[in-house]
Amino acid sequence: MFLSVFEMFKVGVGPSSSHTMGPMLAAARFLDRLRGSPFSARGLAASLHGSLAFTGVGHATDRAVILGLAGFRPEDYDAAKAEVALAGIRATRQVTPPGLAPLTFDPSADLVFDYGPPLPGHANGMILRARDAQGDVILAETYYSVGGGFVLTEAELAAGKDTAEGAPVPYPFKSAAAMLEMCRKTGLTIAGLKRANELTRRSAAELDRGLARIWTVMNGCIERGLETGGTLPGGLNVKRRAPGIRASLERERGRNLTAPHVINDWMSVYAMAVNEENAAGGQVVTAPTNGAAGVIPAVIRYWLDHVPGASAARVPEFLLTAAAVGGLIKFNASISGAECGCQAEVGSASAMAAAGLAAVLGGSPEQIENAAEIALEHHLGMTCDPVKGLVQVPCIERNGLGAIKAVSAASLSLRGDGSHLVPLDAAIETMRQTGADMSEKYKETSLGGLAVNVPNC
Repeated sequence: MFLSVFEMFKVGVGPSSSHTMGPMLAAARFLDRLRGSPFSARGLAASLHGSLAFTGVGHATDRAVILGLAGFRPEDYDAAKAEVALAGIRATRQVTPPGLAPLTFDPSADLVFDYGPPLPGHANGMILRARDAQGDVILAETYYSVGGGFVLTEAELAAGKDTAEGAPVPYPFKSAAAMLEMCRKTGLTIAGLKRANELTRRSAAELDRGLARIWTVMNGCIERGLETGGTLPGGLNVKRRAPGIRASLERERGRNLTAPHVINDWMSVYAMAVNEENAAGGQVVTAPTNGAAGVIPAVIRYWLDHVPGASAARVPEFLLTAAAVGGLIKFNASISGAECGCQAEVGSASAMAAAGLAAVLGGSPEQIENAAEIALEHHLGMTCDPVKGLVQVPCIERNGLGAIKAVSAASLSLRGDGSHLVPLDAAIETMRQTGADMSEKYKETSLGGLAVNVPNC
């Protein structure tokens, strides 16, 4: 199995990797099919199913599909250009994607939210259709947004095509047990295994530049979130709190009366800054999803700013280790809130962050695996119940607590020798089973939990 660090950490746009980035990417893939098709398309239509329908408006899925069909992509998304394009599409009722003739598309009629049963492959399903001049469907494709910005067609999902293809990698571990055995046999760290695998796809210089960019974007997101006030969009009137909390913490610096537990507030404010940016539709890095995008950056920033001896030169080691653990979770369970609840998003992010932190603090592979297991185990059963379908409540604060758990898990693991009762593989399988058993109303549909017990205005 090989899942690149650049697939696990993707630069994109908020508020959701599965509900915003995924549908936008699906639309881009459909346009590529049209460009290579012998058919002469004149119009487009789209239908959203399952969680994409139930929480699509709150997650900006409708905007993502419209913009995707107009040629926008998450990696180079420009918010100002997007607003101009949306206004033009609604006025003209057509899209003009590059490389294709203008296509009729009336968002009010051609974008359907289907609140019936979800499509059979995944909770996040959508169907895109192209029509000829007579209105007949000449091309249709079903896409599934399976979490973290990963998109599969119906055929790809059925074939199990959810990892990168290409040349074999030297260390194709599919389980934590296999990963640890490879570390023992080779003497390599987990990051070392992951780096060797990545080098089969790109040069060392390309890998290093890519990892540097991931952290640059993550840290830039923290900084914007720490500096930007106001109220988040969507109707809940949630105030952006990160700037105020940061200012309060800065005023308390150096005071003898500051309690030791205030360090938790620093971790939380870094995470909240990212997720407030995400909720506002800003640029974020999936880590492994947008809804959980604050956990890993917060733990890295905590380490760099507050832990003696920390060095930015080791951030790539953190990211590679975290990506290795995230790949195991995605391959053997899920990182999709619509599939397994928030245990699959913030829980996965916390496990990844715990592993990365344990690595840069000098942990052995066994201690790193233990750190990931502790963090994941203590998120098992966590539901995904966003109020009004917005990635705000409880998502923003939940990232802060996920970061705190990650640091605690790493610290606990380093107090031991790496031996422990519950293997990471068992925790991942338990998360998968728990997600399968979880009621659909707790899996990103906003039909249960806080979403129905908190007023939506």
